[in-house]
Amino acid sequence: MKYEWRKKEKELYLPKQQPVQIVIPPQNFLTLVGAGNPNSEAFSEVVGALYSVAYGIRMAPKKGIVPNGYYEYTVYPLEGIWSLNEQGIQQYQANGQFDKEHLTFKLMIRQPDFVSADFVQETIERVAKSKPNPHLAAIEFETIEEGLAVQALHLGSYDTEAETFQKMTVFCEANDLERLSPTHKEIYLSDPRKVAPEKNKTVLRIAVRPK
Repeated sequence: MKYEWRKKEKELYLPKQQPVQIVIPPQNFLTLVGAGNPNSEAFSEVVGALYSVAYGIRMAPKKGIVPNGYYEYTVYPLEGIWSLNEQGIQQYQANGQFDKEHLTFKLMIRQPDFVSADFVQETIERVAKSKPNPHLAAIEFETIEEGLAVQALHLGSYDTEAETFQKMTVFCEANDLERLSPTHKEIYLSDPRKVAPEKNKTVLRIAVRPK
């Protein structure tokens, strides 16, 4: 039976709009670091590189390549850790706004436990031959442990995320938690090309610790 993260890992990926506290265990990811406007063509190429490898791993058995422990599964959603470069930080501190060109990011797609670093590299090499992309060589395989976090579902445009972050701030204050870093994670449950902005679903997550 196919492993479906939407059914098996609802606590991690399908929170309610009200913030909750959660502990995120170690997970394996394909990751790719970059900077710039997420509405740009360059950003689309970065996303495309990650997905091409993620689906290359998922579809490997159809090419007769079956890694040890393989099982059928649904590809995990795109995730991203977001921050600002120094210029963006200064701009935000000055007026509470920033230019999206000053964003920095680490995009990632989680991988099942049977995926190894060697298999990822083999897949990148195969994909590079059939679907060349300048970002493929920069993809890394990492184990990331986020630990204690607060998360909530944001329903709506990315430009209104501040509303949900405010709810998360109030939740942290009420539960004696403090944010560890100005960075945050987003998990994209919707394809913004296919849904109206007001129906877009994004999980927002911040790392925290007890005060």
